[in-house]
Amino acid sequence: MLEGTGHSAKGRRGGHREPVLAAALDLGTNNCRLLIASRARDGKLRVVDSFSRIVRLGEGISRSGELSPVAIERTLAALKICSEHIRNQRVARVRAIATEACRRASNAGILLERARAETGIDLEIVTTQEEARLAALGCTPLIAPDAKGALIFDIGGGSTETIWLRRTPEGTPTVIASHSEPTGVVTLAEEWGDRPTDQAGYERMRAQMIERFRPWRIAMDQVSQFDPASHHLLGTSGTVTTLAGVALGLARYERNRVDASWHRCVDIVSVIDRLVKLNPKERAAVGCVGPDRADLIVPGCAIFAAVLELWPCSQVRVADRGLREGILRELLAERRP
Repeated sequence: MLEGTGHSAKGRRGGHREPVLAAALDLGTNNCRLLIASRARDGKLRVVDSFSRIVRLGEGISRSGELSPVAIERTLAALKICSEHIRNQRVARVRAIATEACRRASNAGILLERARAETGIDLEIVTTQEEARLAALGCTPLIAPDAKGALIFDIGGGSTETIWLRRTPEGTPTVIASHSEPTGVVTLAEEWGDRPTDQAGYERMRAQMIERFRPWRIAMDQVSQFDPASHHLLGTSGTVTTLAGVALGLARYERNRVDASWHRCVDIVSVIDRLVKLNPKERAAVGCVGPDRADLIVPGCAIFAAVLELWPCSQVRVADRGLREGILRELLAERRP
């Protein structure tokens, strides 16, 4: 098994201590993503290796309730590559999590058993509460120092997490409330089926998502009053980073330009309006969208716009980080033998 591979802290020369490496693997409904990092002297993460592949694990799950054999094979192929990266980097600590697709699938055990046997990776199906906690932990450093708080939203393939963080009088961001809505870009796209995703179709999809989120907004207000004027949105996911890349005018996606970038929400809405007016082929030709996301970008836009309608902050900060960074911060904070 890969968990705890026994990487020595001593280097090859003169007993020099190498940085301890940790690996975080996030297997979602759409993507399989790996991040390997150490902890720098300033406490920040120092990324040494990464891997990401669209596997569409949750393809068809909204209809069948099961992971399809083809999706399982695609996912195992990606996990084998992740396993090679972990071994090659001699990682000391590993945590691999699976989210909404595996929570829903009646046959998720098959994938977990095969992943353990064929790749050495022990996947852990986490609860929605744990997923929200890890996303918040990974994104918290991006909350503006002068803001009273932020609404973190993570638009996944099978679910959308929203986490409200507000500063205590001492200035520490604390989770006030969180929610997992069991709709993401893959499940919404499948639910929408062959109906058009033009401007009219997008508006109907957006209205549908507003009604799904509305009970949660009402429940939040019963806990405490959310003030959009003193808070900002903090978005993480392929949808949000893609929209940010387009807003920045990037010909192709550049993480160092997108991660931690600030955007006026009206500018992101303008990008959404531009994208929904395109046909599928034209969307695929947009550099930051590409053919892999062309069929999912409109559902993602509808979810983003619904969040903005109910939590109308003026600015959004974009995070190309989240679950994996939250896992790594915990793994690397633990005491070493």
